[in-house]
Amino acid sequence: MSGSAMLSGVRVLDLASLAAAPLAATYLGEFGADVIKVEQPGAGDPIRSWGNQRDGIGLMWKSISRNKRAVTLDLRVEDGQKLLRRLVEHVDVVVANTRPQTLRAWGLDYESLRAVNDRIIMLHITGYGLSGPKSERPGFGTLGEAMSGFAHLTGETDGPPTLPPFMLADGVASLNAAYAVMMALYHRDVHGGPGQLIDINLIDPLARLLEQTLLGYDQLGLVPARAGNRWDISAPRNTYRTADGRWLAMSGSSPALALRVFRAIGRGDMVTDADFSDPQRRLARAHEVDEVVADWVSKKTLAEAMSVFEAEQVAAAPVYDIEDLVQDEQLRHREVFVEVPDDELGPMTVQAPVPRFSAAEGTVGHLGPRLGEHNHEVYGELLGLSADDVDALRGRGVL
Repeated sequence: MSGSAMLSGVRVLDLASLAAAPLAATYLGEFGADVIKVEQPGAGDPIRSWGNQRDGIGLMWKSISRNKRAVTLDLRVEDGQKLLRRLVEHVDVVVANTRPQTLRAWGLDYESLRAVNDRIIMLHITGYGLSGPKSERPGFGTLGEAMSGFAHLTGETDGPPTLPPFMLADGVASLNAAYAVMMALYHRDVHGGPGQLIDINLIDPLARLLEQTLLGYDQLGLVPARAGNRWDISAPRNTYRTADGRWLAMSGSSPALALRVFRAIGRGDMVTDADFSDPQRRLARAHEVDEVVADWVSKKTLAEAMSVFEAEQVAAAPVYDIEDLVQDEQLRHREVFVEVPDDELGPMTVQAPVPRFSAAEGTVGHLGPRLGEHNHEVYGELLGLSADDVDALRGRGVL
């Protein structure tokens, strides 16, 4: 069984731009779905010009649009909207992130598309959700990271709320979205259910991960403050600087792990002291635990400290930068990063598909295509348009 067989026969129309919604389509395409990327003629998806560029080509575009077929279509004009509705007759999933009022004005909202194809599954990712007083506001991942509670908890005690330097809210939303699409397809195709609308925003999925915060507030009235790398449910839990200026991270999340740390650093007295061996009493003295561990680590190189911790089965790991990451023997063994040829940029290393299956595999067949590269192929295959038809539509600015 090949990777292409897993979602073979599923066709996805990706109308979205930037990150969260297109990423969900990307995950489906890695396992064989036929993903057709629809872009505005001229400029295309803004992700093409977002972030690092090489020779004027966006690197993020190349990765996020892997395995997709690219077509252009102006959804702002009536002829473009008509063509889109014709395409919807031939697909299983539509992915969008345009504001609800805009899709309604174009006649491309879920109700309009369901009238064309009543089996359609529409994934609509927005900043705030499809209902509620903020539903029509534009939203971005940064706002989701702020409003989810993530930024409030992240950073040093006396520092400002801290935002991640990567697409965290978009990424978490995209993962929720991908499995939601698979559930909707299963419900439709296995249980005979209808097509349906999937409503995901950039706040709810990330907020869902802050479970401990909600439970503490609801049951105990707690509103946690920033505490750097510490966490009030375990100690030791922090990053520690080594003698050679490197860093390692450690977790004492289970009672046994914490006691291993004390033994590893030669503090057997802490193992027999109830103030440190008892998990709840240890939390009250977390600052002292941190000082003891930090002092020991500061006198060892990273290699020396990790050698001791690995021998004692302590839950510790080096803090990697990107160079360390791509060179790590475990990640190289698992082929977490793969080199893919590209006719514009040459060989390019990208993340491999993440889920591992025993009887199939995800693939990266090609990286992001040129704008409108598959216009003739897709419109000819699905709608029966001739090359002259496609050229005429391009000449009128519809494609």
